[in-house]
This record gives sequence, C-alpha cells and structure tokens, in this order.
Amino acid sequence: MNEKRLELAARRGALGVRIAGQREALARHARGLSPLFAGGDAALRGIDWLKLHPGAVFAAVAAAVVLRPRRVWRWAARGVFVWRGWQKLRSLLH
Repeated sequence: MNEKRLELAARRGALGVRIAGQREALARHARGLSPLFAGGDAALRGIDWLKLHPGAVFAAVAAAVVLRPRRVWRWAARGVFVWRGWQKLRSLLH
C-alpha cells in the first residue's frame, strides 16, 4: 500500500509539472490576444459607466430626437474623429 501511494505521489508530481508547462505555453500563445481582451475590458467599462449614468443616455436620445438626424450623425463623426486623435496622442505620449 505504501508503494502504491509513492507511485501515485510521483505521478501526481509529474502531472503537476506537465500542467505548469501547459499553462506557460497557453500564456505564451495568448499574449497576442491581449489587445482584444483590453478592448473588451474597455467596452465593459463603458457599459458600466452607461449603467451608472442613465441620464447621459436619455440626453443623447433626446438630442437625437430634437436635432435633425443628419446633424446628429455629423456631430457623432466629429466626436469619433476627436476621440481617435486623442487616443493616438495618448499612445504617442506614453
């Protein structure tokens, strides 16, 4: 019985080493996906912000109803342009 336990402990140790190697390989392969995960995290933070600030959503919808849709799209395009420029400037500064 003692010999069987030793054999099982040795096998368990070997499996632990094998699992550690697999974890390292997975982490190495997943490094390329980290920008995707960062983008997903940013999207989730944005959704959380919208949940905490429903008035902002209401104001945006009200503005879209009051203003003409063309004007809303034009301002949205400008906003996206400014936001992208800010993101590039931030990345250059870091």
